[in-house]
Amino acid sequence: NTPLQVDIELLQMKSHNAKNTASEYLDAFYKTFDDVKDQKFDGLIITGAPIENYDFQDVDFWPELCEILEWEKSHVFSVLHICWGAQAALYYHYGIQKHLLPEKLFGVFPHKKYLEQHDPLLKGIDDVFYVPHSRHTTVYKEDVEKVKDLVVLCEAEGVGLSIAKSRDNRKIFMMGHMEYDRN
Repeated sequence: NTPLQVDIELLQMKSHNAKNTASEYLDAFYKTFDDVKDQKFDGLIITGAPIENYDFQDVDFWPELCEILEWEKSHVFSVLHICWGAQAALYYHYGIQKHLLPEKLFGVFPHKKYLEQHDPLLKGIDDVFYVPHSRHTTVYKEDVEKVKDLVVLCEAEGVGLSIAKSRDNRKIFMMGHMEYDRN
């Protein structure tokens, strides 16, 4: 409920042939990076994909995603990276590796905010809140904490790192799916 006007552009990866969505649908409602690369945006959301078992370089659209991740530095004010998108961005921007989990992480888990950090991103969220996760890989909190430009905002037992951000508040990395509603 905001007085701000929000206009969105949906993007598809030009270098990837989608298997689960008709190309006619994508062509009708989605643009490619080439269509928007000369524009500037207030925000960008880079979502995940069920491809975390692949090395980043083995993903067919990795070169195109790298171009977008480089472009976001100068053309987007704030970026939300979600799930695999967060792992890919942490790898691209900071060289942080993802790690295979012994079994799939799946479920809804209680998360704790770091109370010593009164971060505006988590303002209004309870000290303990629930987030769904569904993935085969993770990024170690300790690896993120080694990067002086990054701040860990919360984690969960059995999940590990959940949310981190850049100190300038322009990059947010969410390992789970806070965007899902309870249904």
